[in-house]
Amino acid sequence: MHAGKPIVLPGQTAATAKLPIVCTPLVGCTRDAVLAEVRQVTPKKPDLLEWRVDFFDGIGNHADVVALATDIRNAAGGIPVLFTRRSSREGGEKIALDEAAVLAMYAAVMESRTIELIDYEMVNDAAHIAQVRAISKANGIQLVLSFHNFQATPSCQELCDKFELAQNLGGDIAKVAVMPQRLEDVLTVLSATLASSQKLDIPLISMSMGAYGSLTRLFGWTCGSAMSFAVGAASSAPGQVPIEDLHAVLEILNKSLAPKK
Repeated sequence: MHAGKPIVLPGQTAATAKLPIVCTPLVGCTRDAVLAEVRQVTPKKPDLLEWRVDFFDGIGNHADVVALATDIRNAAGGIPVLFTRRSSREGGEKIALDEAAVLAMYAAVMESRTIELIDYEMVNDAAHIAQVRAISKANGIQLVLSFHNFQATPSCQELCDKFELAQNLGGDIAKVAVMPQRLEDVLTVLSATLASSQKLDIPLISMSMGAYGSLTRLFGWTCGSAMSFAVGAASSAPGQVPIEDLHAVLEILNKSLAPKK
């Protein structure tokens, strides 16, 4: 029993796709550190790896980025990869690249076809979003359009508007991540996710961050969130739980919510 639409990964159909899929971040600063994370994480069987390239100290060289994306693919044992440059204004690491250079890097990685999904923030210029959309579509890569607020939780209507904006901008998947200041904020995220999952045509990803927010990572999928991020080696955001704990909770909830025969 759940709401929402699943994210369909390679080799799946809408009927066979898992909900939620479990994604673990790769946040190493060097090639060796990233590949060590891949070796540590893959035995834990995540459904997806997210390479947070803003942590990578070679981000300024597109050839190095593409080479490492290729290495990750080869080491991942068939686990798909989500490629993300999280901007510092939305909680990412500071990098010495302007947006034109980021777009060039995105184009190089997408055209190498070493990834399956790519994340780009809705705060960016509409023309830049359209550019990423066009290249991702040409290369068969799903576009996650995202919004992050590390200070607070906007209203339910504002969050619903963000989900709808992602669809209107052509995103394949909409993502919202916000910071709760009180327990009621967690309910706001869940309510917005449920309402939007019943209205929109694309899969949604939502989460609260921090200690309160860990609740959304454990059962947000029952309200329509199609993905949960979990720690395999190191976390990329506050409130992520170990992948072993998430798998255990998902098993319990799936068993409890399964239709009774």
